Amino acid sequence: MIKPQPGVAIVAPSGCVPDPKAVERGIARLAAHGCRVFNYYDHGAAFQRFGGTDEARLAALYAAAENPEVDLVLAVRGGYGLTRLMPAIDFERLASSGKLFVGYSDITALQFGLYAKTGALSYAGPFAASDFGVEELDDFTWDQFWSCLAGPTHTILETVAGNPRVEAAGTIWGGNLAMIASLIGTEWFPRIENGILFVEDIAEHPYRVERMILQLQQAGILARQQALVLGDFSGYRLGAMDNGYDFGEMLAYLRKTLPIPVIEGLSFGHGPHRVTIPFGAQASLVSNEQGFRLTMAGYPTFPRG
Repeated sequence: MIKPQPGVAIVAPSGCVPDPKAVERGIARLAAHGCRVFNYYDHGAAFQRFGGTDEARLAALYAAAENPEVDLVLAVRGGYGLTRLMPAIDFERLASSGKLFVGYSDITALQFGLYAKTGALSYAGPFAASDFGVEELDDFTWDQFWSCLAGPTHTILETVAGNPRVEAAGTIWGGNLAMIASLIGTEWFPRIENGILFVEDIAEHPYRVERMILQLQQAGILARQQALVLGDFSGYRLGAMDNGYDFGEMLAYLRKTLPIPVIEGLSFGHGPHRVTIPFGAQASLVSNEQGFRLTMAGYPTFPRG
């Protein structure tokens, strides 16, 4: 039996790519892996900081979703731009295509909208340019993506000391913390009960991370979850006014304050090594003082069947 070749569409619903050669490298690596690549990103059509005008980015998203030869719709990068598109996106149209949408960072908004409006699952995973198009490909990120995609289950093992003992099960969901906070109170924020919420961010000072997480608590969202899992929060700078307040102190405060356990050390975010997480899958989390195991199942995979 001939193994089906996945059709991968590359889209830019958010920012443009600083180095167009990264797109070329990403396409080449996907093609070498046996993918049929359909590129909907035109660097020459970039508008301001965006991958195109709002209208062009939305049209490309629909075109990729409705291409019968496409299985995966892979964002080229994040940045900013989906917030502009959210009121105009027909999420039913995207979900009915049956395509698997992949990305993180700004793409979190698309994943939230898809799940809130249709219940469709997606992948919090790598970008075509920012990950697959870098000069030195990170093997961990690449292998995690294809392993998760193949299913039918996907397990992440993290060795990190200091986490509490936790056994939890529920819907895995989350993404970029700033995007999540910006969606609170909108029609695109899903109501998930007994979930496992994962978050990450880049260049956000610990006090801003704390403030956004407290916003989730004060909005009643965290009380409905089984656990909060922290990914990568790098790229920030402490100052003299912090007076000993750093990420560790912020984490200690959250663990004393929040109504659910807080786990740290998930290899997900803007760092060089990234796991892939099927947004909306069923997950089990087992944590102790040495590390944790996160196992996910019940999500769409490729090849199908």
